[in-house]
Amino acid sequence: MKPAMETKHLTLGYGSCTIIEDLSVKIPKGKITVLVGANGCGKSTLLRSLARLLKPKTGTVLLNGHNIAKQSTKKTARELAILPQGPVAPEGLTVFQLAKQGRYPYQSWIQHWSEEDERMVNWALEVTQMTELAHRPVDDLSGGQRQRAWIAMTLAQGTDTLLLDEPTTYLDMTHQIEILDLLYALNEREGRTIIMVLHDLNLACRYAHHMLAIQNGRVLAQGAPEQIMNEQLVESVFQLRCRIMEDPVYGTPMCIPYGQGRQMLTEKTSALGG
Repeated sequence: MKPAMETKHLTLGYGSCTIIEDLSVKIPKGKITVLVGANGCGKSTLLRSLARLLKPKTGTVLLNGHNIAKQSTKKTARELAILPQGPVAPEGLTVFQLAKQGRYPYQSWIQHWSEEDERMVNWALEVTQMTELAHRPVDDLSGGQRQRAWIAMTLAQGTDTLLLDEPTTYLDMTHQIEILDLLYALNEREGRTIIMVLHDLNLACRYAHHMLAIQNGRVLAQGAPEQIMNEQLVESVFQLRCRIMEDPVYGTPMCIPYGQGRQMLTEKTSALGG
């Protein structure tokens, strides 16, 4: 199957600073791909380039087999939606008005608001469970509700591919699971390709079909979490010693980091003469 997105010899950076150099990767279609890595490794930079928000220094980004740089902005926006990290809505904007922004790629001076636009916005609000809050200002919502409102906007675009940069940042555990369950359901029901950056390695392993582990601007490993996640990889990518075990509920890899704090069980057993 043709990949949803692909980079060929991609080099990215800001000014004279190069972040990613000569990167070639393929993102599988209809799957959830998660980018993981330490802060500053290039995850968000890569995501921005996939979304055509950052022009490559060299190389190309392909979307459904076509060079994204040679497509019109509207064509790209009908195929690809992005939710950046920490988006901010204008003061007083309601949830419904925010979701409507997702239909702008379909508007023109001869094509105004249509029944299809209305249907897509209402559908996006329904699947994100935001219908009852449609007329509430976005800035009055809780963190989880606000994030669902932004996801509703990206869904209203009607694209097959969604890019999300740390969609669970600043959310408590309940709302993190709520957002990730929503994205997982969209992938399962709608076959959407989802590409996202996540910080929590255990959640990344639980939800990802495909994972890219990035270190210093290069992909150190890629594949299903069960295939690539091991203690050596975590130490290389995060400079963190850990133990990888099987999640007792989901069977996915689970990272248990070593560190200070309360004594490890092995130390306690040793102290007791066990």
